[in-house]
This record gives sequence, structure tokens and C-alpha cells, in this order.
Amino acid sequence: MCSPLLQEPAPMPENAALPQPLHDALLQLLGPAGLLTAASDIDPFCIDWRALYHGKCAAVLRPANTEECAKAVALCNQHNVPMVPQGGNTSMVGGATPDDTGKAVVISTTRMTRIHDIDHADLTITVEAGVTLKAAQDAAAKEGLLLPLSISSEGSADIGGILATNAGGNNTVRYGNARELALGLEAVMPDGNVLNLMRKLRKDNTGYALRQLLVGSEGTLGIITQAIIQLQPAPRSRETALCAVADAKGALDLFAAFRKQDPSAIQAFEFMSGTSMALVNKLIEGAPLPLSEPAPAYALVELGSPRGDDSLRSLMEDVLGTALEDGLVTDAVLAESEAQRQSLWMIREEHAEAQKRAGASVKNDVSVPLAAIPTFIDEATKACEALIPGIRVAPFGHIGDGNIHFNLVQPEGADPKAFLAQDHAMMDTVAAIVRKLGGSFSAEHGVGQLKTYMMPEWRGGAELETMRRIKNALDPKNLMNPGKIFPAA
Repeated sequence: MCSPLLQEPAPMPENAALPQPLHDALLQLLGPAGLLTAASDIDPFCIDWRALYHGKCAAVLRPANTEECAKAVALCNQHNVPMVPQGGNTSMVGGATPDDTGKAVVISTTRMTRIHDIDHADLTITVEAGVTLKAAQDAAAKEGLLLPLSISSEGSADIGGILATNAGGNNTVRYGNARELALGLEAVMPDGNVLNLMRKLRKDNTGYALRQLLVGSEGTLGIITQAIIQLQPAPRSRETALCAVADAKGALDLFAAFRKQDPSAIQAFEFMSGTSMALVNKLIEGAPLPLSEPAPAYALVELGSPRGDDSLRSLMEDVLGTALEDGLVTDAVLAESEAQRQSLWMIREEHAEAQKRAGASVKNDVSVPLAAIPTFIDEATKACEALIPGIRVAPFGHIGDGNIHFNLVQPEGADPKAFLAQDHAMMDTVAAIVRKLGGSFSAEHGVGQLKTYMMPEWRGGAELETMRRIKNALDPKNLMNPGKIFPAA
């Protein structure tokens, strides 16, 4: 028997202002710095990074610690006020943006920025949810350690949001995504109770893995407030190369060549299409192509090791030498310094920004089995070019773990609004091919509010019903990030 549909949040006054008793209680709890109600203060929290969603909210709550967050959530629950958890607000799918009713409050963790502990024995870092990934990385690096998570928005994305979306990024091929790296969590549940799962244990077989349930839940089950993240010894040697290849199959064959020699040495392996690279070279200052001429596709290879010898250089040169002789690679540049390495990575990291500057774009964050990547890119490119003549198909991404950002940029000179009006047609065209190949329509960005309509077809039946039952059990009023993940009734 199916459980009832998620309840709609209880109605609020027409002006969507906070009820006066709730406003006064929150002001006393959080202080003026923790309760924002002026339009000029709250507007930035109501627009997503891509500017696709322009929501409204009654207030922005900025608790300074877990205790304040828990009390604020309990107050909102008592008054039936919907809550939208928000970290760095870097979601690609509108996952942290309120709807346009103005009934919700945004609960921002940006004031929760303490780094509590770096443990060299357990190789962990304990941080609050509002610590940016870059700040956590820098803190680990000062101790000679590595926080393996690496994403393009690491300067603004924070730990809470990264865990809530189970972010992956560049180093997933070696270290896994956020779910694999999170040892412990603390979270405020929808009723204001604090769930303390802050345990530095690799083995803990005592019931359900609640930590894993919260990671990737996109703020629909609670607000992550603290986390224990696994670290690694910092690489003492690293080798990075940008390679020109014929196509995605060439990039995948190059990956296989490195993996055959030493899979443990591969720290990152990224794919970039010629179209996407050209946009970076044209639109991003200081990012020219460091090769002799443009290529149809590129692979960015990074090897890393805690050893300080020359073995990685030899491995890189041996594999690339053979690949050049065989014609698998037509050109390559190896970083000769840390500055050159950073320059190569900047080229890769600026793909999303370059596409944003090129006009409206539709992002398809998909994954397929590795062997299916060339077929997917070929078929999806042809299908999208047939759908919209002149479209710029600009895929790039983490080919080593099967995650391709199959992004579609408007034709030059086209009307952005008219292009985005066809977003579902484009997404469905790509998704049909992904599904045929046994993939997923969201590899690491999540569902948010952009892709909820896909859930019944892809995750319907018992799977979606089980998700609904969990949501209903933990958040029976449907107050925590309503409108995300689950399709409208």
C-alpha cells in the first residue's frame, strides 16, 4: 500500500512575513546578524548560481553554531514554516533556492566556520558545515595532509552542502566521492533534534547507516552542521599533463594505458571536448591553449604519490611516449613547475564559467559505464545537433569515473530565453541515451528542483516510494527543503 503524498507546508500570511512571535523568538535567539529580513539582505540567498531560479523567502536565518541551528529549526517547525538549508549556494540544479511563494526561510550555515580538529593518527579533519572546501583543504595542507575532495567551486562551496549533495569532483577516480570520505556527521533534524553521528570509526556495524542516508539527501531530511572527513598524506610528487586526443575513445584508451601500468598513481583523469576547450581559450583571460594547435578532444592527467622519487615522471613519460608513437596522443604538454600545473588545472576548472559567458546553457550531469562513454557522447551529440541546429555541444568531465557534464550551449546569436524554453526537450533527449546505456541522469549535482520531473520514470515504483516513506517518517510536515528531489503531486 502506498504512503500518502508528502504534505504541503501549512499556509502563512499573505505577505509571507514571519509570524510576529516567531520573528521575536528568532531575533532573540540569533541576534541582528543572525536574522535577516530586509529585501536587500535576503535577495542574494534567493537566486541560484546559474540565475535560473529566482525565489523569495520570509527571512534568512544564520545560526552561529549547532545549538542555535537546532533551536531555530524547532521554532520554525512549531510555526509550520518551511526551511531551505543553504551553504555556499553553488547548486547547479536549484537545490538550495526557495520557491517563489516567499513562505520559507533560508537557513544559511555560512557563520558556522570553525575547524575543530586535525587528527594525524586517524587522518581526519573535524569541521563545521560552513567551512569552505578550500579553507578545509588549506588547513589540512598546513599539516602536510590532503583533503582529497576537489571541485571547481571549492572556494565558495562549503562542507555541509558538499555532503548534502554527495559531491564528487576531480579526484573521485582515486579517493571516492563525499560519501566515501565522510566518517562522521552531526545534523539538525526537521523537528530540531540533533542527530550526533560524530564517530571516527572505519568499522561500526550497529544498525542502519544513518550517516549515508543524510549524505546526498539534498537537505530534505535535515541540516548537516558538523562533519569528520577523511584525509590522506599529501603527495610529495605529482605529475600533470594535458594531452590532445582524437575523441572520447582516445581519452578512455589513454586512461586504460595509465591504469594498466599503475592504477594507484592516477589522482585525476579529466576529459574536455574541443568545443568546450575553445570556449575557455576564447572567453577566459589567461587561459590560452598550451598546445601547438587545437584538437578534437583533450585529456588532463594527474598522477600523485606520497613518495618523493622520480617514478611518477618516468611513468608519465613512458605511457605518453608510447601513446604518441601509436598515434593515440597527437600532442602533449607536461607541467614543469607548480605554477604550470596550476595553469593546466585552471583551464579545466574554467569550463563551467566559460560556458556561462557564452550564453544560456543546459547542463546534463550524467554518468554511464566507462565502456559506454564514447557511444554516449557520439549519439547524444548527433541527437542534440539534430534537435537544435547550431547548438554548441560542449561535454567535459570526470571520464575516469564515468561522469560527463554533457553541457549544451545556445547557438551563437540565439535568444537565451527561447533556448532555455527547450531545456526539457534537450535534457530528455540526452537522458534517453543515458538510460539506454545503463547510466544515471544525475551523477554528482543532485536532483534539486530542476530534475524532479525525471524521478518517477527513473526511480519510480518501490525505489521512489521508499524514499517518500523515509521523508514522511523524518519530516511529516514536509518543512525541510520542500520541492526538492520529489516530483510535485
